[in-house]
Amino acid sequence: MNEADSSSNERFGQSLPARIGWGALIVVTLAVCYFSNLGAIGFVGPDEPRYAWIARDMAESGDWVTPRLYGKPWFEKPVLYYWMAAASFKVFGVSETAARLPSALCALFATLALAWLAWRVYGGETARWLLLLLPTSVGMIGFSHAAATDMPFSGMLTIAMVCAAVALGIVRDENTPVLPRTPWIALILFGFFLGLAVLAKGPAAIILSGGAVFFWALSTKRWRDALRLLHPIAIVSFCATALPWYILCARRNPDFFRVFIVEHNFKRYLTPEFQHIQPFWYYVVVLSIELLPWSLIASAALIGWLFARTKLNSDSTAVFLICWALFCAVFFSISKSKLPGYVLPALPAVVFLVAKVITSAKRISQRVGIAGATTGGAIFALVSLLPILTSSPNNSLVLLPYIGILMAAFGLANLLIALRLMKSWSPIVRACLTFLAIAPILGLFAGVDLVVQNYWFLANSYRGVAANLVGRGIPADRLRTFGLDRSTQYALNFYLHAEIKDWKQDRVEDGYVLANRKYCVQLDTKLNCEDLWGRVDFGDGAWALLRVTPVSSAPGPAGSGQPH
Repeated sequence: MNEADSSSNERFGQSLPARIGWGALIVVTLAVCYFSNLGAIGFVGPDEPRYAWIARDMAESGDWVTPRLYGKPWFEKPVLYYWMAAASFKVFGVSETAARLPSALCALFATLALAWLAWRVYGGETARWLLLLLPTSVGMIGFSHAAATDMPFSGMLTIAMVCAAVALGIVRDENTPVLPRTPWIALILFGFFLGLAVLAKGPAAIILSGGAVFFWALSTKRWRDALRLLHPIAIVSFCATALPWYILCARRNPDFFRVFIVEHNFKRYLTPEFQHIQPFWYYVVVLSIELLPWSLIASAALIGWLFARTKLNSDSTAVFLICWALFCAVFFSISKSKLPGYVLPALPAVVFLVAKVITSAKRISQRVGIAGATTGGAIFALVSLLPILTSSPNNSLVLLPYIGILMAAFGLANLLIALRLMKSWSPIVRACLTFLAIAPILGLFAGVDLVVQNYWFLANSYRGVAANLVGRGIPADRLRTFGLDRSTQYALNFYLHAEIKDWKQDRVEDGYVLANRKYCVQLDTKLNCEDLWGRVDFGDGAWALLRVTPVSSAPGPAGSGQPH
């Protein structure tokens, strides 16, 4: 820890009201950003309803080894998320909130672990900034509210990297007691959490942690410290955590390793088979979005820091964080298959660096202030144009006013944080600027439920359609779908607790067909179709519920066999 940071932290720590204020703001921030409105919106995309189905099946069947989707083994991802969600379902019941709770908890634990590391290395002020900036970033909020494997993987890997930092001796300095030559607890915990990361998403955890530590050792020449992570106790801890499930699952399912390792790891990384093709620079944009609202201030701070002729060799923690973030981003940039969640493990390291830079900023604060003020002004100017666009009746535009307010708050937050970094302000003024920067963002995120109530289709169309079908007493075994995308199909399956077959694959002559209205004309014209809904708009198109009967058994005038 440098002298400036230490003295600043000591002065800050003398004020009890300031510490109480920071503590209250941090607790509210963590609660709002990670746990508010977990169930406000129905399952989104194809992954959430699939993973939630598998977890529910695990809880109901009692088979905690083989993940199953619609009764068939499903080896796209390992088992950690399914275990956590199934346990959540057993405790809290089946709901979107229970399905997303594991991700929120993993985000919380990862944030607290990283803040502990920041406190040990750079002091209390850096830790406090980390506890404000990381939870309020769009990436952490979004993925902590997702019933998916991304946040459990990122959270477990983050905690493993914190334990690795302890084992590497990064937290040791002249002001702390000398750690034992072999930090047993850190090594055991490193192996344990790395094993959990492998259970969350697979062997990528080993590559990411190993690559980051390798380049850290290459930069700092501390190879002996790096090799400490290969201590037998760490290996035993890792194997005891990760291997039992893999071995059991492989014994029960002979094709497990072929499907999981070959198809969903090697093929996903090395080939474009899964159709998630993006340009090499894709993750630069993704990380910038995940860093919002702090992307601008982070860019200005980090660029200013790098141009300030900082000697990275003298700060092994900064080197560790840079290697962590860069290796993760580069590794997945090389992949032939790219999704936004892949680079999530790099986000905590980037925010840690930003928190470190802004607490030790000198001339950098002036650059940040100019960048923040310019950006805030530009965003406010753009927001003033949004009401013109909202005149469109298209549902995709009705949220523009809320998005405009959100972006305005983002711009204002950057500006106020930049002003807060100016050293000329009194402690009271700086505390007020901090609160004014964070509070509007927390208010907007906490108010998501009100937005959902005003724009009710967000609540969302799949959940609403399923509730309508159940309310009408439509039997799932006589229901088919036609012209629906994967997200809709998987969501309906989950909410109806049944696998609804597609009309093309399994036709029913006496039953019901749920279709997007624009595809209705493609249905078999040898059937009588009575539209039970008329035109029902659930926010993403007009739906039709058709009562299908054979022509021979249906009364009516000639020509009534034409679908509606």
